[in-house]
Amino acid sequence: MAEAADFQGTSASPARRWLRRTGALLTGAPLLAGLLQLPVASPADAAGQDSPRAVAGSGSVAVAVDSLTPSAPTDGDTVTVSGTVTNQGKQTVTDAHVDLQVGPPLDTRSSIDALAKKSADIQGPAGETVGGKYTEKFPKLTPGVSEPFSIAVPVDELDLGEDGVYQLAVALSGETAAQPWDQVLGVQRTFLPWQPEEAGTKTKTTFLWPLISSSHMVAETGSNEQQTPVFRDDELAEEIAPGGRLDQMVSLGKGLDVTWVIDPDLLASVDAMTKSYEVRGPDGSTTDGTHQADANRWLAELQEAVSGKEVVALPYGDPDLASIAHKGTSVTGTLNHLKEATDVIDYTIPTILHVKPSKDFAWPVDGAVDPSIVKVATSAGADKVIARSDSLQDNLSYTPSAARPVGAGTTAVVTDARMSTAFQGNLTRASASTLAVQRFLAQSLAFGLQTGKQRSVVVAPQRMPSVSQAQAMAKALGTLQDGNWSESQDLTDAAKTKPDPAANTRVPSASAYPSSLRKQELPRAAFEQIAQTQAKLDKFKVILTRQDRVVTPFGRAMEREMSTTWRGRDVAALGYRDGIEGYLDGLINGVKLINKSETKLSGRSATIPVTVQNNLVQGVEHLELRLTSKNPTRLKISGDAYDEQPVTVNGGHAQSVKFTTSANANGRAEVVAQLYTQDGQKYGEPVTFDVRVTEVTPTVMLVIGGGVLLLVLAGFRMYTQRKRAAAREAAEDEAADANAEADDQADAPRNSQAPGHRQEEESGARADAPEQPSDPAPDTAAESADPSGTGERVDR
Repeated sequence: MAEAADFQGTSASPARRWLRRTGALLTGAPLLAGLLQLPVASPADAAGQDSPRAVAGSGSVAVAVDSLTPSAPTDGDTVTVSGTVTNQGKQTVTDAHVDLQVGPPLDTRSSIDALAKKSADIQGPAGETVGGKYTEKFPKLTPGVSEPFSIAVPVDELDLGEDGVYQLAVALSGETAAQPWDQVLGVQRTFLPWQPEEAGTKTKTTFLWPLISSSHMVAETGSNEQQTPVFRDDELAEEIAPGGRLDQMVSLGKGLDVTWVIDPDLLASVDAMTKSYEVRGPDGSTTDGTHQADANRWLAELQEAVSGKEVVALPYGDPDLASIAHKGTSVTGTLNHLKEATDVIDYTIPTILHVKPSKDFAWPVDGAVDPSIVKVATSAGADKVIARSDSLQDNLSYTPSAARPVGAGTTAVVTDARMSTAFQGNLTRASASTLAVQRFLAQSLAFGLQTGKQRSVVVAPQRMPSVSQAQAMAKALGTLQDGNWSESQDLTDAAKTKPDPAANTRVPSASAYPSSLRKQELPRAAFEQIAQTQAKLDKFKVILTRQDRVVTPFGRAMEREMSTTWRGRDVAALGYRDGIEGYLDGLINGVKLINKSETKLSGRSATIPVTVQNNLVQGVEHLELRLTSKNPTRLKISGDAYDEQPVTVNGGHAQSVKFTTSANANGRAEVVAQLYTQDGQKYGEPVTFDVRVTEVTPTVMLVIGGGVLLLVLAGFRMYTQRKRAAAREAAEDEAADANAEADDQADAPRNSQAPGHRQEEESGARADAPEQPSDPAPDTAAESADPSGTGERVDR
């Protein structure tokens, strides 16, 4: 894309420098003309020249610029360049020296990109050597050995002219045995922004400072009242520990004018760590978490850092808007999860950080948009989409301001791709970090010098910067804030900036979406699994007495399943989803019917008990237990083919439900017990068992009745015979009494002394009388406690 080179007028000091450099050029012109007429020197003759020259095939020495301070010098500063030179060749380099070279200002932002791609090319553009005492010499460089260097030069000696971005090269020159003449053996180019005085019109810069992490919490919670959370790993503790990635993001961002972009899931997870929590190990077991102190400290520092600053909240879990737009909208319920992820913001960030965040912004991955992504991004309530300039491109000679309308009341806030991607890659080496900082500053100054009008630029770096990347970002942003060409601006204000009428407002088509990003999206199967988990949860929650203990953790877990952090991690994402669904299945199976063996039914009617087991901590209700006879002609349940009864079971208990049955014929009848929710949906697996009917028939009843009648007649006959025998005995007793009466009268004086003797004899005789059939039977023996045999016996 073309860019203008119309830099603004120079100040008095740059003008003087320009005149000095022009005069030097004019003075040296005759000398240069004479030199051009001389014969070309051979390599051997060139050995005695003062100025080094590049030779094809060289570059055996690596030059690393580890620091450049100040990054954006002004009048009176001393520029210090430090680093190392390493002989990577096989020959010793002799008479080596490190020099600084200052090239002409770079006219466009594209020229900065081009130079960055050839930063170590010794055949690339060379600048004017500062030379003199600002050179560091090495008698020799041994192969494989690194030597440090540090050159400090007053900025006036660099002979900088007008405001702009200058090429600053650090070149190592020397000789080898194979090529014994002075030559450039290694170079490292970087950028030197030069704006010594306050710019008349400053660029308004917005820098997004993201606090996002991968998903760490699972849906599982403890069975106690506090519902102790469970973490899938202990990585979040490492990130918030002193020196960790998130710890550095907070401590570095605290002193910067940035817009904080925060995932509520991160805050909720760290807040959960301030109390009791558990961490699951590789073997599946859990241990108590021990990082409460780090969690409390980190949150306290974050509260201080965001105080008075703009905070933008992402939907809970940072859902992948592109994946939802391309794969998820065709799956029922996906957009509902996105809406819930936005609504939950109000219960996290204001509560934990005590600030009111903005929920108006949606941030697709890498700012890549198409119409479906914009539609999904705004479906949950956001009316501003953070896009990127390499997606929503402009065919202009300059970079327009960030804000522009894209239709339907939606504003696209287009971030600058060059500045947003400046801190990607491995920046653990000081040289890589220094180059990234200088390139970012160069692009920022070049942006400001394109036109004489004030514009706004928004920078959105990668979502989860590493520690080294965050440190480079902080250094660059700190220099920018102290510089003379930029001033800070909040994201909300940037979105309100008057759009450039020439800026592109047409969202690119779906075919323009980068294939590299599309390959990393969540598959449709992921959203189908989320919908399946939600369906199970909907059926399960209706039976719970405390739905919030299950609905809330599972709802948040399913929102994490849509996170951008799963991009490129298909196996881990599937494992996380399977773990959530598997845990829910375990809870659902905690409420079940107890298996039954064959049941015996002896008689026409009886009751059959069916037991419901509740292994959950909380009670269940709103369940119906249906018992169905597969052979109602043989066995009926409450006079019909089936019967239903409501079920309520306390947590950790079992409840037996009894059904009345009636038998019409002997044999086996299959019976099915099934739980149902109140809306008629089956719950859990059915239990099937057999009932064996042994009904008493009329013939058997006649036989038993005849036997009883015979027993009664036999008893009556025995009773009659005993009564007749007793009558004869009584007559004989009367005759004997009459005979004895005469004797008693004779012996009356003697017998009168024992009047009770005869009564005792009569009493004894009656005691010896035979037992009668009508006498009460003795108590029956105790009922046997032995098992009843094969099968179950039901209640009669």
